[in-house]
Amino acid sequence: MVEDASIRKFLISAGEASGDRYAALLTEELRKRYPDADFFGCAGPKMRQAGVRAVVRSESLAVVGVVEVLAHIPRIWREYRTLLAALRRERPEMAILTDSPDFHLRVARHAARLGIPVVYFVAPQVWAWRKDRLPMMRRVLTRLLCIFPFEEKFFQDHGVPATYTGHPLSNRIAPSMTRESFLREFEIPADRPLIALLPGSRRGEAARHLPYLLDAAGRLAQSHGATFVLPASATTGKDFFDERIFRERNSLAAIKIIEGKSWDALAYCDLALAASGTVTVEAALLGAPMVTFYRVTALSWGIGKLLVRVPFYSMVNLIAGRKIVPELMQRNMTGAGLALEAGKLLDSPELRDEMRKGLREVSDLLRSGGDAIERAAEEIGKLDGERIGAIV
Repeated sequence: MVEDASIRKFLISAGEASGDRYAALLTEELRKRYPDADFFGCAGPKMRQAGVRAVVRSESLAVVGVVEVLAHIPRIWREYRTLLAALRRERPEMAILTDSPDFHLRVARHAARLGIPVVYFVAPQVWAWRKDRLPMMRRVLTRLLCIFPFEEKFFQDHGVPATYTGHPLSNRIAPSMTRESFLREFEIPADRPLIALLPGSRRGEAARHLPYLLDAAGRLAQSHGATFVLPASATTGKDFFDERIFRERNSLAAIKIIEGKSWDALAYCDLALAASGTVTVEAALLGAPMVTFYRVTALSWGIGKLLVRVPFYSMVNLIAGRKIVPELMQRNMTGAGLALEAGKLLDSPELRDEMRKGLREVSDLLRSGGDAIERAAEEIGKLDGERIGAIV
């Protein structure tokens, strides 16, 4: 514990479900070191539960897609102005900004102008696109904390003070119950293949993906006798899927919609159909074979193709530097395509074992930085010490 800790007030902010989880963990760790500090900012449900005073609720910022975001700009702009007003009014000793670069890099610029040190947790993916952000990042970020192993060198080579912490979930992710308890609680048959459906944590992306997942589920129920579990995220909620699946349900597919429990679903499923994003990293850490996918509007996809330069779209494949899991993106993401790739894996224990081997390699890389939350808190403590030294 830090004696007579200098920091009495942190701005801590996250803009989506994964960032909310990571920032909540970091808040809990920082409270051990700064027990009297006040934490405020843009907070989701997990951050609020950890005691962060929500000036803005992060659920209002959860939008994906170049075009999709346009309709939400007025609301996002209001939330941004609200957060900036709190930043100016409360003058925290440090700002900790988590992911969501379109929103948070603007906040970082204002914090730096006020002389507030800025720690950015979960690096913007400028190695894939928007390298034009690098000069501003060099100028305004006090420290960038990276959760993927290849990022540290990239940012350091571009003059951004970066530290690899390891992935926040790497030493924390685990199922909450045994397989037998999971199957029994949700009345899932143990003698049929179980497929986890993970359409995305935001309502917009989940709504886009769900019809194709239901199509695939119907096909796989018919061809492989599969059953399905769909863990609803906190930002979608179970009712969101209940309504849509009731309208669109294919009677061939038995889909159990549950609240949360995505880690249990990933740990005990035979296969996951997972939207490209944080959940694919969770699946890798839990060793779940998967097929990844993603869809946006045609216009967003066209713009993205011009801007993004990466060999793979799935973070699992990017970390490995080779294709480990199938990627069905945009037009290739169809019910038939998902069912075909899933069927190949269900039909071949050898293919699943080979994929699990690759996922273990990814998992080992994500754990190589140590406990990411403790490392992040240590880096913040060092910066606090340097700040005190500069003042003295």
